[in-house]
Amino acid sequence: MTSESLLFREYAGTRLAFDEVVGADGVRVAYGSVLRHLAQLNAEEVRSRAEYLKSTYLDQGVTFDIGGEERPFPLDIVPRVLLADEWAELEAGVVQRVRAIEAFLDDVYGEGRVFADGVIPRRVVVTSPHFHRVMAGVRPPNGVRCHVAGIDLVRDEVGRFRVLEDNVRVPSGVSYVMTNRRAMLSALPEVSGRHWIRPVEGYPLQLLAALRAAAPSGVSDPNVVVLTPGVYNSAYFEHALLARMMGVELVEGRDLVCTQGRVSVRTTRGARPVDVIYRRVDDEFLDPAQFRSDSVLGCAGLVTAARAGTVTIANAIGNGVADDKLVYTWIPDLIRYYLCEEPKLAGVDTWRLEDPAHREEVLDRLDQLVLKPVDGSGGKGIVIGPRATAKQLDSLRARIARDPRGWIAQPLVQLSTVPTMVDGRMVPRHVDLRPFAVNSGDGVYVLPGGLTRVALPEGELIVNSSQGGGSKDTWVLARDGVRGTRRRPRRGVVSGVPQTGFAEEDARQHQAQQQQQARSDSPGGDAPC
Repeated sequence: MTSESLLFREYAGTRLAFDEVVGADGVRVAYGSVLRHLAQLNAEEVRSRAEYLKSTYLDQGVTFDIGGEERPFPLDIVPRVLLADEWAELEAGVVQRVRAIEAFLDDVYGEGRVFADGVIPRRVVVTSPHFHRVMAGVRPPNGVRCHVAGIDLVRDEVGRFRVLEDNVRVPSGVSYVMTNRRAMLSALPEVSGRHWIRPVEGYPLQLLAALRAAAPSGVSDPNVVVLTPGVYNSAYFEHALLARMMGVELVEGRDLVCTQGRVSVRTTRGARPVDVIYRRVDDEFLDPAQFRSDSVLGCAGLVTAARAGTVTIANAIGNGVADDKLVYTWIPDLIRYYLCEEPKLAGVDTWRLEDPAHREEVLDRLDQLVLKPVDGSGGKGIVIGPRATAKQLDSLRARIARDPRGWIAQPLVQLSTVPTMVDGRMVPRHVDLRPFAVNSGDGVYVLPGGLTRVALPEGELIVNSSQGGGSKDTWVLARDGVRGTRRRPRRGVVSGVPQTGFAEEDARQHQAQQQQQARSDSPGGDAPC
């Protein structure tokens, strides 16, 4: 037995959670070949390469911001592996969910049939802090509002994938999917090279095609820009990377100007019309003429231009009503209503605390459940009942009494575990999965794999980077996943991400940190646990 196999010999997962690598009958099918090839490296070599991953991310600037401190995003040496058939089911479920959410948003800001037919109460939508009446009656040129969606999935105690929440405002983290893959191909070439792994480097072109397809009517060669809050935002690395890989300009609000209902970007050669804005700025900071008047991150007049149909804002303003955690509880009904299909992916059982019967039951079981603010993100505000003190639970009761609409409750889901290297040892750590979907209007593309986030502290269930989480490269195996020993590898099946460079004011800095750090635009943004 090699020393590398010794790293796994004592690994047994956990008693409470589903382990994705080791089952009652031994190593699961998805990981058999991966572990065999890892076994060809000794333990010290694996530890050395794990250190290489840390250093290369720091050197390349693959970082995120926590409390004003730039940190490398931890990438674990053991990949997360999904079989082809397994991924096909997830992909179909994600596509279905995106289609239903698109139909819902079109209806909410349009005719409102879903209210008239009694599928979801109107008050649930109009009381959402992310519902913006200013967008009523506005229909994007190609009907797409969710150009990019991030659907957060977890695997429960029996190994079944469930949807934890939807992210259709400004979902983040896709840059780490691509940089993780490039780093892993470099760190473990003898392992990755022996498997047929679905590539991820095509995402920027898929996104660019979707953005161009969303251009205003009559525009044949649209000018697309990426709007960032600026260098102080926790996900500025991602904004700069995507702009570079799509070959479009990265702009800030001060670079834009709106005149006579049209948007232009200032350049050294004068103003240039802008047709599509892929914004990474929250709604409330996007247009100081409509939302926060003190915002210096957006540009006054953007909403007017969007209403006039001269510019497309992706994702659309007001999308947040669809990823409100209270609306989440109606998504299965919305799938049946709009698509006439049964949901392909199950959700997590949820109590709506605005419902008196639900509230009474939950208040009796606070110490057994997980309580989440409906507009919370990044793991903030979550109270895990079994781990809370009596004082914390008393405080929670008072907050629920003041604002029952602001809370949901769910059972404590023991997220699945995957071996993770911590202090030189392989130990089980809980993970989730965020697949990214791009909607062009003609179809929905789902990036193979997505972002696997890892809760690094022992026993922790909140995977967000802001709570100390890391990530894994997610391998979706094609065919049987294994390259034959005598077959020449096909070109293009596995390839690295094209080499890219990474881009290097008091009110601006404060708002840039305030706007998505408190919500979503970080490697762990928009997701609880």
